[in-house]
Amino acid sequence: MDADKITTLSTQGNTALVVGATGIAGSNLATKLIEQGWKVFGLSRNPKNNIEGLNSIAADLLNTDSLTTALNDVAPTHVFFTTWMRNDTEEENIRVNSAMIRNLLDVLSPKKSIKHVSLVTGLKHYLGPFDAYAKAGTLPETPLREEMPRLDLPNFYYAQEDEVYNAASRDGFTWNIHRPHTLIGNAVGKAMNMGSTLAVYASICKQEGLPFIWPGSAEQWNGISDVTDAKILADQIIWAATTPNAHNEAFNITNGDVFRWKWLWPKIAEWFGIDFEGYNGEIKPLETRLNEKQAIWTKIAKDQNLAESDLKQLASAWHTDLDLSRPLEVMTDISKSRKLGFTAFTSTKDSFFDLFTDLRNQKLIH
Repeated sequence: MDADKITTLSTQGNTALVVGATGIAGSNLATKLIEQGWKVFGLSRNPKNNIEGLNSIAADLLNTDSLTTALNDVAPTHVFFTTWMRNDTEEENIRVNSAMIRNLLDVLSPKKSIKHVSLVTGLKHYLGPFDAYAKAGTLPETPLREEMPRLDLPNFYYAQEDEVYNAASRDGFTWNIHRPHTLIGNAVGKAMNMGSTLAVYASICKQEGLPFIWPGSAEQWNGISDVTDAKILADQIIWAATTPNAHNEAFNITNGDVFRWKWLWPKIAEWFGIDFEGYNGEIKPLETRLNEKQAIWTKIAKDQNLAESDLKQLASAWHTDLDLSRPLEVMTDISKSRKLGFTAFTSTKDSFFDLFTDLRNQKLIH
């Protein structure tokens, strides 16, 4: 289909509510919406507004009274839900994360202002929840495709989707689900941030004169993979929300290229000017090593006058370990949105290197 012939809706008069506006996905989305002339509200529990033009709202998604008060004067045409809350079990993930969406859409329902809702989930839709993450016996066939059926496992992504579907049926709005792979982008203090985690790890290796050691599996080291730049995700979210032919669909989203970690890992090491070690027969979890490095990071932050001395605010090694230790290669099919006209692309190497440059410029790494 010719992308030039795709009908898009006017954004004039649109009011966006970005839920999770301080996160990797939400902050990049809010920035792009503002650049395109939308009126944008950003809802977070503890908003830190460093985005020019963003109207910040503080509210607790698990407290309907808090939401009702905070959203009293806000009537969004578009809701972009980009956040989640991690809990100890998948059952608790389901209870809490479904309630967050249900509460928000219930509070907004009487306003009758919503035209469209977008929900960001991810590849755990296909790989399973954290406590059964891509384990042997449930491995999907790659490349991962949107039409694959749900796994017969508890999964909070499914519960989130169902809340959107139920509210759409009740209130008559359209919807999209977006399933990125690992997000690469700049957001401090966020739970799933591979890019900043690897940057911090490489900085520590440089300080200590140690090699940049691959933490993951042979399958990830040797297999084909892809990731998602937060800016590409934002582009797809806006495109889908404003393209009628794309409404009421779930879309995978990645940068559009593929790579092998055995190719990219040495390039990251080279960017930081350090040696590296690849896979040598065993998984070497990064979390184990970084848990012992707070003291060295405190010293680096003091010596280099960095803006953040708390290692846990910059690195989420547990999630990076989950991604890089999977027992299969992970490649995502994104032809569904391409056929409908979404053709944005970026280089994964550039995604990482641009992020590292941003982190260095913000005095978050040395």
